[in-house]
Amino acid sequence: MQPDFDKMDGLVPAIIQDSYTQKVLMLGFMNKEAYEKTLTTGKVTFYSRTKQRLWTKGETSGNFLEVVSIKSDCDNDTLLIQAHPTGPVCHTGTDTCWGEKNEQDIMFLKELQDFIDKRHEEMPEHSYTTSLFRSGVNKMAQKVGEEAVETIIEACNGTDERLIYEGADLLYHLIVLLTSKGYRIEDLARELKERHSATWKKH
Repeated sequence: MQPDFDKMDGLVPAIIQDSYTQKVLMLGFMNKEAYEKTLTTGKVTFYSRTKQRLWTKGETSGNFLEVVSIKSDCDNDTLLIQAHPTGPVCHTGTDTCWGEKNEQDIMFLKELQDFIDKRHEEMPEHSYTTSLFRSGVNKMAQKVGEEAVETIIEACNGTDERLIYEGADLLYHLIVLLTSKGYRIEDLARELKERHSATWKKH
C-alpha cells in the first residue's frame, strides 16, 4: 500500500535500516515521485528539501542503498526501508548519520551459515568443511561431541581465552551438522525465541 503523502505536504519520513545488522543508518524524506523511483530502480531515492529535487543516495559517491524491503507504519505516514549499503552512508564518511559503526558481531553467524551453505552446495576440494560433509552425519555428530567436551574442559580447568576458542569450534561444527540435516542456525534461534515467549507468558 502506498504511503499517505497528503498528511505532511506531500512528504513522508523514510527510516533507512541495514537489513543485515539492523542498524538505523539515516533518515530522509520522500515524495510520491521519490517513492516510485525507489520501487522502480531498487535504489533508495529521497526528495531533497534543500535542493528541491529528487536525490538518489549515492548518485555522486557511489554509496548506494540497495532496497531489500519497504514497510509503512500503522498510520501509513512513515516508511521503514531495509537496505544493503554499498559504503559509508553519511556524507562525513561514517557508517551511519549518528557516527556509529555499522557492525554487530552476532550477525556474523548468519554470514558463517551462508558460507557453510555454499560449501555444502559446491563441495570444493581441499576444504575442511567439505571433508566434514563427506565424512557423514555420524562423524560430524561425533566431532560436535568432541568439541563440546573440549569446551567443558576449558570452562572447568582452562583459561577464558581457550574457553572462547573451543566454544567457537563447537558452534562452527554444530552449524555444519545442522546444515547437513537441512537446517540453519536461525532454526535454533527460532526455537529459543519460541521457548522464551512461552516461558514469559507463564510469568
